[in-house]
Amino acid sequence: VRGLCGTYNWDQQDEFTTPAGDVETGVTAFANQYRASGDCPVLGPLPLQPCDAFAGRREVAEAACAILHGPAFQ
Repeated sequence: VRGLCGTYNWDQQDEFTTPAGDVETGVTAFANQYRASGDCPVLGPLPLQPCDAFAGRREVAEAACAILHGPAFQ
């Protein structure tokens, strides 16, 4: 198993393995390797502020995060 959620092999050194099999050292470079071709902008060196970039989706994101922080995932 390999992808945006990691490798599930208990080795944190290879968590940022790209589809090509390379291991990136930074979050931005890693995320850019999984970009849907042309559908998403290339991320820059600064962290994306999703609440600023997608203000209209804040409520949906907070509801999804509430599920992840809920008892089912503890």
